[in-house]
Amino acid sequence: MSITTILTRLKKNEITIDEAEKEIERLRVRKISEIAMIDCNRKERTGVPEAILAEGKRPEDLATIVEGCLADGGRILVTRVSDVHLDALRSCIDPPPQVMEWNERARTLVCASDDTPAEETGGRIGIITAGTADIPVAEEARVAAREMGCVVDTIYDAGAAGIHRLFPDLGTIIENGVDAIIVAAGRDGTLPTVVSGLVSVPVIGVPVSVGYGAGGRGEAALLSMLQSCSVLTVVNIDSGFVAGAFAARIANLAAAARKRA
Repeated sequence: MSITTILTRLKKNEITIDEAEKEIERLRVRKISEIAMIDCNRKERTGVPEAILAEGKRPEDLATIVEGCLADGGRILVTRVSDVHLDALRSCIDPPPQVMEWNERARTLVCASDDTPAEETGGRIGIITAGTADIPVAEEARVAAREMGCVVDTIYDAGAAGIHRLFPDLGTIIENGVDAIIVAAGRDGTLPTVVSGLVSVPVIGVPVSVGYGAGGRGEAALLSMLQSCSVLTVVNIDSGFVAGAFAARIANLAAAARKRA
């Protein structure tokens, strides 16, 4: 239940002020056993839903957290899901989610207690990768943005080593009216700088941990993006979720402004 729903019920005299206060208090945070506290109202407060990072969590603990989140309904995004985590989520949640959307490349799982899709906001973003090896990080960004209601256009494997691959599709996504563009690149991390020098919408660079030898774990790409001579926002190495959520926030604000115009 959202704050809007609670206040609507209060306005209709369906609940008392004391009952409304208790419901709102319950939304702020909910403790699950002794292992986690869910920020139930994060999406309404910030525009970004609470996502669950599976990495570092015991499979049984992750299943308990997801089960607790699903108790309130809606959709839950789980990131960095291993095969062991996936098995636990498929077998331990009771009752099983009606929806379990597994993205093998992104290692993400979207769980939902019903089949209601994420509501589209009117926001639109583009995602570009320099190479095929950057696609898993880009896919994590795509899933996050889709769960925040955005339409996503993609251009994969359009790096600076063959920059002619970029231009036909880049023109298309600009014509489609994207509000922000994510560019994921490993190795020398050049592509985000190139793209941000060509377009008028915000560009978010994502350094990816691919490459050879010194600087090959994404460090060279990160430093290159931070030293970009064109205006560029940069997230941490392999931070697909953060990039996707940030781009979606930009797009959703732009979409809301268009609706008010």
